[in-house]
This record gives sequence, C-alpha cells and structure tokens, in this order.
Amino acid sequence: MKRQVSGSIIVLGLGNLLKSDDGIGIRAIQHLQQDARTPSAVRLVDGGTLGLELLQYAWNCTHLLVLDAVDFDDVPGAMVSLEAASLGWLKGGAMVHDLGFADLLAAMKLVGSEPPALKLIGVQPASTELGTELSSQVEQALPHLVDLALAQIEEWLREIARHHATETTDDDDEGVQPCA
Repeated sequence: MKRQVSGSIIVLGLGNLLKSDDGIGIRAIQHLQQDARTPSAVRLVDGGTLGLELLQYAWNCTHLLVLDAVDFDDVPGAMVSLEAASLGWLKGGAMVHDLGFADLLAAMKLVGSEPPALKLIGVQPASTELGTELSSQVEQALPHLVDLALAQIEEWLREIARHHATETTDDDDEGVQPCA
C-alpha cells in the first residue's frame, strides 16, 4: 500500500526512449510508477524531451529529483548524484538533450521558482544512437537508479515530517504565556 504524504516532491524523468540509453530517466519513472514503495503523493513526471515545457511541472515544488542520462566520462552504467550547487557544469552539454535540464534550471532561476531542494541522479550512457532498448550496462544500472531515487524520496519525506513537526510545535506555543 502506498503511503500518503504532504509536500511537493516531484521526480522528473528525462530522456528519449527512441535513443537507447537516453531513455533511462523515463524507464526509471515507469519502474517507480509500478513500485509499491513509491509514496502516492510524490508526483512522477515523464518529462521526455519537453525542455522548457517542464517548467509547469516543476513550478513551486519544494523538492525536485531529476533522473537522466548524463555524460560525465565514466564507464557505461556508472552513476553520479549531484546537488543543486554542483550542477553548473551541466551547461556545457553533459546532458544528452539539445534543450534540457540546464535550460529548465536557468528558466526556474529567472522566474524565481528554484526548488529549495534539488538533486540530479545521472547514469552514464553507453549509447544514445537510435534504438528502443537500453544497453546491457545501463539496463543493469536501472534497479539501482530506482533504489537511489526511493532513498532520496525517503530522506526528503523525513525532512518534511521534521519540518511539519517543528511547525506544529511552534504553532502550539503561540499565545501561550507562562504563569507567574
């Protein structure tokens, strides 16, 4: 059974299913949609190659997790996990899309809608040539990518729960004065 949570966590899978390993982000979203461990309140978005159209999905979210193929000059199937502060190097074309995540980040910054928590988990592709199948190396990495995504979601859910508990405690104290 899927747990209900509050908070605006968005998991965005990017890529092109027709370009072999470039489809890893979308494949991960498909797996998360079928995984009973995925909390129902987490919004899973198949972002495909929509580029700036993704702004409508990520607008004003508090937590954004992006899953995608990223060329970071490692062995196929290797993974990289980057926080917001470490994403500057993506502007150089590390993502395999023409207009993609780096452009989305720039647009979000421009309109003042950057999420407070942002993480990218990328998988080194073996091939982004035309084809509908993942390479064997990236296929083997897919379950680990899903597990990493779920672990990040759980971490953020604990963070949200702590924040809500603190807010509730603070609200309970409002207007209460000690007796002398």
